[in-house]
Amino acid sequence: MNSNSYNLVRNINNILKRNRRILEELNPGGKTKTTKAKMAAKGFDFKYLTNKYDTHNGKTYHFCYEYGYLPLEGDEVLLVKREEKIE
Repeated sequence: MNSNSYNLVRNINNILKRNRRILEELNPGGKTKTTKAKMAAKGFDFKYLTNKYDTHNGKTYHFCYEYGYLPLEGDEVLLVKREEKIE
C-alpha cells in the first residue's frame, strides 16, 4: 500500500520539477512574456503548482517554487522569478 502512495508523490514531484525547469528555461532574465502554447509544447502541466499569490489588484500569480506566471489576455503569460530568502 505504501508503494502506491510513494509512486503518487514521486510522480507529482517529477511534474513539479519539470514545470519549474520549463519556467526557468523560458525565463532566463527573471521577467519575460511567452505564450501558454509554448509552455504546453515543452510539456508544462498547468494543473500542478506549488502556490498562488493574489495581488491587491485582484491578479493571481501561479508559482512552481520560485518561478511563476501571470495569465494575461488571450494566450499570453508573464513569467516572473521571485527572489526570496529562506529562513
